Amino acid sequence: MTDPEPPVRVRPATPADRDQVWPLARDLATSYTVERPAFERSYASLLADPSALVLVAETAGAITGYLLATSHPAFHANAPIAWVEEVMVAASVRGTGTGRLLMAAAESWARSIGAAYVALATRRAAPFYRALGYAESATYFKKPFT
Repeated sequence: MTDPEPPVRVRPATPADRDQVWPLARDLATSYTVERPAFERSYASLLADPSALVLVAETAGAITGYLLATSHPAFHANAPIAWVEEVMVAASVRGTGTGRLLMAAAESWARSIGAAYVALATRRAAPFYRALGYAESATYFKKPFT
């Protein structure tokens, strides 16, 4: 018999979590190199931004995942839209429900602010989001300036 997985707690990120979120954020990027000074500036700014949500998943005292979402008004939705910018779960705990817990917390936040819907873009995790009830809606375009 194996030991049960330790419980995962999802909570708002704090300044004290920065150093544990950093390696997860660094490892998320595939088309950009995340630089530590820029990460630190963004982290502090996002924690202070009332339209942003930064959550962490904590397992046995260690940060094992994070989620970054923002909200913004939109004409077409007649309400704010919640946009999940980033979700990252440590490889060691993938498949244990941590990502689901982070997304459920983001959806709860979106409902609490009166968002019309939650949207996100993904390149590698479409099956995960489909399993959570998300449907493909549009094609994502970007134009880098660097």
